[in-house]
Amino acid sequence: MKTIYNNNVTMDPSGFVVLAEYVPGIIQEIRYYSTYNFIGDRIDGYEEPVALLTIEAARALKAAANELFVQGYRLKVFDAYRPAVAVKHFVLWGIEDQDIRMKQYFYPDLVKQELFEEGYIAKESSHSRGSTVDLTLLDMATGKEVDMGSPFDFFGAISHPDYKDITEEQYENRMTLQRVMVRNGFEPIDCEWWHFTLRDEPYPDTYFEFPVSADYLKR
Repeated sequence: MKTIYNNNVTMDPSGFVVLAEYVPGIIQEIRYYSTYNFIGDRIDGYEEPVALLTIEAARALKAAANELFVQGYRLKVFDAYRPAVAVKHFVLWGIEDQDIRMKQYFYPDLVKQELFEEGYIAKESSHSRGSTVDLTLLDMATGKEVDMGSPFDFFGAISHPDYKDITEEQYENRMTLQRVMVRNGFEPIDCEWWHFTLRDEPYPDTYFEFPVSADYLKR
């Protein structure tokens, strides 16, 4: 049953799929299920280390994965659907929590409040609409992630897709990912090379609250 709450928030998962079941060979390292993230704790709402996406976004990502496979790459996903409760966790941490234990790894040159001002953390995230994904490339020849010039979730100018003070190879790696994602229907943002949202997302005004759980989708 579809349940809509205030501000277009819903618990209905019927339009979503488990990405690994839809895109065979996708690699997953769901950072917000682990403690290796900018907060340092497992994030609220992440009950399983699994990527979920709307069927439309999964279909487009499958096409991108197939194109990259021919070029010798596999996609590695760090985050996909993110429940609204997880975003609330981010916001409360940013406003109320004094803990900065992960600062040296993820935001060494910024204070916590600047993470919001600079657009790295939003009070409402496109991830909660179900058609946004954070990802990188894995080189099948080496079995390693390609060098993008900065790690996932590193908050700073160096992570902007058009940042030029990196090597030519690092910049071209970013553009390889971006070109394929854009060609298959996704839009990038200007502050994170890893972040893409489906251009014609099916729920542009709806934010989802159900947990990141493959089991939840089967109910």
